[in-house]
Amino acid sequence: MDAFYASVEVRRDPALAGRPVVVGGAGGRGVVASASYEARRLGVTSAMPMARALRLCPTAVVISPDFTAYHEVSGQLREMFLSVTPLVEPLSIDEAFLDVGGSIRLFGPPQVIAQDLRRRIREELGLPASVGVAPNKFLAKLCSTKAKPDGLLHLPADQVAHFLAPLGVRDLWGVGEQTAARLERFGIRTVAEVAELDEPTLARIVGAASAAALRQLARGRDDRPVVVHEPAKGMSAEETFERDVEDVAVLRRELLRLAEKVARRLRRGGVAARTVVLKLRYANFQTITRSRTLPAPTDRATVLHQEATALLDALRLERFRARLIGLGTTNLVPTDASRQLGLLDDERWGLLERAADDARTRFGDHAVTRGALLPDD
Repeated sequence: MDAFYASVEVRRDPALAGRPVVVGGAGGRGVVASASYEARRLGVTSAMPMARALRLCPTAVVISPDFTAYHEVSGQLREMFLSVTPLVEPLSIDEAFLDVGGSIRLFGPPQVIAQDLRRRIREELGLPASVGVAPNKFLAKLCSTKAKPDGLLHLPADQVAHFLAPLGVRDLWGVGEQTAARLERFGIRTVAEVAELDEPTLARIVGAASAAALRQLARGRDDRPVVVHEPAKGMSAEETFERDVEDVAVLRRELLRLAEKVARRLRRGGVAARTVVLKLRYANFQTITRSRTLPAPTDRATVLHQEATALLDALRLERFRARLIGLGTTNLVPTDASRQLGLLDDERWGLLERAADDARTRFGDHAVTRGALLPDD
């Protein structure tokens, strides 16, 4: 999807069409989550500090993220993909691989399937999408990037070498700034030059672990299959404070807010967590993490908050300044398994939290909250 969060916001408010739209935190420490192409043309990019984005684009319309809306649209997209093929591998909330090899007899050649998907996304969801069609995952991903914005690029197998040869090394999956800099120090700037290197020479430049894979990609080879479903390994949420926090009570309250958020995600995903993780970043950017494994898996905010608070209290914080706090969960299991392990537990909190989920789904995220999270006034 193209500028996904920003595109959803423009769909909700058509008056924003053609204007530079930036989705993200508006505070001094806010960051850009998504930017429309009007803003990108002025240098605004995802993960950029919001203050810098507004210096580059003073006329930008800044909108706070609405992740509930984005996940809803993502679910609609997934249903659309599954109507074409059961072999769908989500890459993120707005991106996926589709293996359409078994769909050709029903829907036509891959490029026709891609054209039809783009049309349906535009007509049914009112959103732009870019699609890459190629023999493997690496090439399809690369083509979708080259097709942006709102385009389609089909790369037949017999044109792969010609297509890759002039591209820069940064177009290879896994080549970041440091790897690119090492390659360029040896005069290697294009994909063709990487493909021509023998593996021992390439290993001396980028390391033995990366050399073989990089050489295969430079030759357009990628044998990874589309993985239909890979269970989430963990779920987490964190908050970067507008100003450094020096009060433990504020941290405990923020942990409750994060516990609510993570617990809702767990329940929505039909999983429960065995391990709770606390993350704390000080003003000097030193980051520490602490974890605790529970006697039984949980998807309850109350339990997550109790455990995270216990981890926080164990730090015995004095004369500190905290920049960020996070709450994470790992070792996830299906919710049914956690229910069986906790038959003797008091179910009232669980019933209450699931009822609150239903109310928020019907009436919005702010329909139900905890008294401890209400403003002091």
